Amino acid sequence: MPLRGSVVSSLYSRRVADQQSTGPSYRAVSLFSGCGGFCEGVRLAGFDTLAAVELDRFAAQTYRRNFPEVELFEGDVAHFLRQEDPAWAPHASRFGGVAPGKVDLLFGGPPCQGYSQIGQRVLDDPRNALYAEYVRVLTTLRPRVFLMENVPNMLLMAKGMFKRQVLEAFAEAGYSNVAVRVVVASDYGVPQLRRRAIFFGVRDEDDLGLDAGDFLDKTLEQQRQPSVTVRDGIGDLPERTAEHYEPRRYPDSSRASDVLDELRLDRDGRWYTAEDKKAAAGGHKLHNHHTKQILQRRKNLIALLAPGAKGDSLPKDVWNGLRPEKWRRLHPDKPAYTILAQMHRDLSEWVHPDFQRWITVREAARLQSFHDGFVFESSEWQMLKQIGNAVPPLLGRALGAAAAAALDRLADQGAAAV
Repeated sequence: MPLRGSVVSSLYSRRVADQQSTGPSYRAVSLFSGCGGFCEGVRLAGFDTLAAVELDRFAAQTYRRNFPEVELFEGDVAHFLRQEDPAWAPHASRFGGVAPGKVDLLFGGPPCQGYSQIGQRVLDDPRNALYAEYVRVLTTLRPRVFLMENVPNMLLMAKGMFKRQVLEAFAEAGYSNVAVRVVVASDYGVPQLRRRAIFFGVRDEDDLGLDAGDFLDKTLEQQRQPSVTVRDGIGDLPERTAEHYEPRRYPDSSRASDVLDELRLDRDGRWYTAEDKKAAAGGHKLHNHHTKQILQRRKNLIALLAPGAKGDSLPKDVWNGLRPEKWRRLHPDKPAYTILAQMHRDLSEWVHPDFQRWITVREAARLQSFHDGFVFESSEWQMLKQIGNAVPPLLGRALGAAAAAALDRLADQGAAAV
């Protein structure tokens, strides 16, 4: 493992250096990092992530495998950077470089279950206040720009109360040029119609010269990619899955697809090289291509689902229709609907577009735009949860590119002032 980690770190460092050969190197800190989807995207955008924070030990296991170069604080964000906190003291020496003046970007997504339409949306859910820890770290580090991600519902709950609270907290922290936009992952090369609320802000002492919303709109428009479909994203993966968690032989494919160029181990893409991905995977192997078992009677049921169809299309003698979303087959020629963390309990809403089975962990990861060298660890239950909670890396890359463009603009204006 140490050898693999050092190889991966070296390859990514070289790629980031190549991307930044014409500009400055920017440094970032990640909060609520999960398995690392947002970090992967920000790394692709050329940032050096100095530190990451994640409480869930299973997500941290996956994070460490894929980000050996990043110092990870596995614990409650409430302890992070609190110098008088006994829980922080044993870790402080590892994070000496994480300090005011040394961080350009803070990014992350506080847990969204308290806001999500999938959950109960309880107004006093304690998870709804975790943005306050984000603001605390923002106040401590004073980065020039920040990105915060959440579900769009948080903008609407309590008639916009949470949105107003968040914007007021940012202004009190010294970030009054802040905007929030709802973005769709499929606009940035992700084969999925995932909508997310993105807060973007600039430190008050830095003059961007534009309203943050206008700047974000303009830069994200420049990052837009053609829409890709489920078939584009997973059509090369085999029907047969791993019986347990063992890697399988890597499938051959001549299918032409820009997104497959990014995701497959044996192709160079616009942002990834085959060398990078193979090094991350530890060889030319297909990892995580396993899924939950399925009974024959359920195979018979889902065989009746047309592409894109749901349970309400089934004959009444087959399904009573009480839960019309219970059975749902992905449409091969459209982007996927949202990949959710609840997959770890029930995959019946994510039936493969062609085969009589659920999608695999790897296929779910592909639909989130994780390349095949990004390997998930722990149990299948936890892997699916990690994937469903993640920011799609290619969406994260577009957001990271917008943050880098803001930092470039601030640097140019600073140089002009001198």
